[in-house]
Amino acid sequence: EVQLQASGGGLVQTGGSLRLSCAVSGLTIDDHAIGWFRQAPGKEREAVSCISSSDGSKYYADSVKGRFTISSDSAKNTVYLQMNSLKPEDTAVYYCAGGGYTAITFVVTKRSPSPVEYDYWGQGTLVTVSS
Repeated sequence: EVQLQASGGGLVQTGGSLRLSCAVSGLTIDDHAIGWFRQAPGKEREAVSCISSSDGSKYYADSVKGRFTISSDSAKNTVYLQMNSLKPEDTAVYYCAGGGYTAITFVVTKRSPSPVEYDYWGQGTLVTVSS
C-alpha cells in the first residue's frame, strides 16, 4: 500500500519559515516524481513544487520561486519543502503526491503539472500565514 504522510504545517507570521515533510512508503521516491500541491479555500488545487529525485530535476511555480526549496532524502524516502519569506497568500492546505512517468516528464521539462498527473496523495497539512 502506498502512503504519503505530509507534516510540518502550522501558523506562522508573514516573513516566517516552515519546513514541510512528506514521508513516503510503498514506493521509491527515486523512481517517481514527488510533488507538493496546495489548495486554498475556494480555489483549485495547484502545483507548488515537484522533484524527480533520479536526476535532480525540480519544478517551482512562479509564485514561490526564490522562496521555496524542494529537496529529497533517498535514504529516508522523504521529500521536503522549505518555505521561507511566507506570505498570507501562501495560506492553504499543502498536499504531497507521487506520480509516475508522465509526472516525471512534467518535472524534467519544468512544466506545471495538473493534479491528475499524480496517482498517489497524502492527507494534507495546513499552512496559515498571518499578516
